[in-house]
Amino acid sequence: MSSSPFFVQRAPYAEDPARSLGRRFPEDESRTRTPFARDRDRIIHTSAFRRLKEKTQVFVAHEGDNFRTRLTHSLEVAQVARSLATALGLDSDLAETIALGHDIGHPPFGHAGEDELQSCMKAYGGFDHNVQTFRVVTELERRYPDFSGLNLTWETLEGIIKHNGPVTEKLGKPSWKAISKYDSEYKLGLNTWASAEAQVAALADDIAYNNHDIDDGVEAGLFTLDELMDVPLIGPILVAVRSERPDLDPRLTRLEAVRRMIGAMVDDVMGETLQRAAATGVQSAQDVRALDHALVAFSPDMAEDLARLRQFLHTRMYRHWRVNRTRSQARRILAEMFNLFLAEPDVLPSEWFARSQNRDEAGRARVVCDYIAGMTDRFAIEEHRKLFQLDVWN
Repeated sequence: MSSSPFFVQRAPYAEDPARSLGRRFPEDESRTRTPFARDRDRIIHTSAFRRLKEKTQVFVAHEGDNFRTRLTHSLEVAQVARSLATALGLDSDLAETIALGHDIGHPPFGHAGEDELQSCMKAYGGFDHNVQTFRVVTELERRYPDFSGLNLTWETLEGIIKHNGPVTEKLGKPSWKAISKYDSEYKLGLNTWASAEAQVAALADDIAYNNHDIDDGVEAGLFTLDELMDVPLIGPILVAVRSERPDLDPRLTRLEAVRRMIGAMVDDVMGETLQRAAATGVQSAQDVRALDHALVAFSPDMAEDLARLRQFLHTRMYRHWRVNRTRSQARRILAEMFNLFLAEPDVLPSEWFARSQNRDEAGRARVVCDYIAGMTDRFAIEEHRKLFQLDVWN
């Protein structure tokens, strides 16, 4: 039999869509799609997913067409997750679905936007992008007549909120109150690890952003290929590419190195995961949840190399003065809009003004936060301009 991953036998610990725990609000099953594939399609059709096209990853979305946005990042994560899940014999639809949905709660301007909304909401229950993602798919998206949100399967909801591991230690935080409330009505097993497919999506996120941040950082001129030569993982790969293909121009050298680094990280996850599966003897999806550690993981050596790579990126990219300047501008834009909307809710669009009525101050602040969190970078900049710059008609 072929050794191609397309013919990998289904792992005994893979999620089985035929045995899904179902949806909070019962629905007839699709005649053409598994429950997890149906979840994927529901996420893709949301307004929140479409808006990712102009939400920043590192650079503000209007700064250049070549840089990643939250949408292109999510697509890259989904591609890696689907490929990795297939190779491991897991349910690729579920892994892809969680990957596509993992970032739809991010506010405009990336981590700067999240930091500012956390500051603005400190007295009103806080803000967390993972919680916001969960609220988008369970409450804020309104596309169906019989329920709020998307009514996703239990397995998809579980994967979205705890793909990075158990979250019980977070439930005491004010920003996680919405999760505690939801769990009290519809148990998600928040004290265990999620499915192997959800863990694949989490690692695919790491693989995608580490690689595309190198690509975007060089493209933006924040650092050069030569400066990466001594950085773990990418440095030895660059040395090999330059040795084997000295004819390549810098752009193709960079792209080939990134391609090889993705391959090396995927191979490492596969090897470590299969080793852990054999060592623990997991035979079901519930066995995966019962473990006291992740099943899907990087090897210790790869994890150490990635930590040093992220340290380089943090110093040379995420805190570069050009990025800091944009972060500062972004935070001012969101803070000024938040304060204005909270003080004068009648300047909100009609739908959002209606939502803000008959609420206490914390409730109004949450509505304002939801409105701002859903903005794209471009819309936030334009909305701020309309609010704070008087247009004089001649």
